Amino acid sequence: MMETKTFYLSSVENNRVVKIIQIIFGTLCIGVAVSWLIFNIRSLKADSTLWITIIFLAGFGFYMIWSGLGRATRFIVIGPEKIQLKKTIMLPPVEIIAGEIQKIELFPFNIIFFLKSEKRIMLRFNSTLYETNELIKDEILKYAGTNSINAEIKEEKL
Repeated sequence: MMETKTFYLSSVENNRVVKIIQIIFGTLCIGVAVSWLIFNIRSLKADSTLWITIIFLAGFGFYMIWSGLGRATRFIVIGPEKIQLKKTIMLPPVEIIAGEIQKIELFPFNIIFFLKSEKRIMLRFNSTLYETNELIKDEILKYAGTNSINAEIKEEKL
């Protein structure tokens, strides 16, 4: 029986102090954006760069809070019967059931899951986490073998 394994697709900082600092900094960024909006409401009509600054600060503040809450973590969870994949920081994880997978192609820097519904799901690896990428590929090969899924290792040709 295969056990469930979790791999992070980017470097993750699990330190509680760092998360608290991210949330505080994000709140400050949103606070500055709102205060600029309030104090410069008359200037906003004349100066479009203020809008760009306010939108950037609010967006960055939201991202810092999102990250501090642990919602921006990209990961893949490989279990005995399904794969849970969160490839983007904003969208929820995608669940891929073994019975839905037609085949898997493994490339040096990505994996493509071909589903029976003719849909493809691509996972791109981080080029700096080579050891983690290889561990993920090994687990995907074990998963494919356990669930009788055709898995091919392919080389990218330039």
